[in-house]
Amino acid sequence: MARNLSIEPLTREAFAPFGEVIEASEAAQHFTINAGNTERYHDLAKVEPGPEGRVIVSIFRGQPRTLPFEVQMMERHPLASQAFIPMSGRPYLVVVAPAGKPPTDQDLRVFLARADQGVNYATGVWHHPLLALDAVCDFLVVDRAGPGHNCDEVQLEQSVMIPALN
Repeated sequence: MARNLSIEPLTREAFAPFGEVIEASEAAQHFTINAGNTERYHDLAKVEPGPEGRVIVSIFRGQPRTLPFEVQMMERHPLASQAFIPMSGRPYLVVVAPAGKPPTDQDLRVFLARADQGVNYATGVWHHPLLALDAVCDFLVVDRAGPGHNCDEVQLEQSVMIPALN
């Protein structure tokens, strides 16, 4: 029987072992530009294209998932980081496990991201593919193009359940 994951709010501190939270918050370096008309939230993520890679920008359109949801697989990008910035004004879920050996069910954490929060998965961090909620959602994705294999997928030996939101 699959165990339930506990859904955590997405915070910079809680997500730090897996990468960066991309958000306009007081914790981020920020300053005024454009003759005082714009506040710049600066250098929010370490975008790593890896050796011989180049940074690309794409849009991923995620189909909504229904909760409860069974997590059966995870993926990672061993050569580069991968950032997701929501564009549809909706919250979504982020499932992660530490970089390194393939994760077990005990390694997984799930975060509820607000509509104004993106994430940047550090190189090699295990994560579940997009988990849009309630509606089709678009994400601006900043990741790598270039030579080499940059996507590993594994099936979990023991799946886990993400419960319905309260």
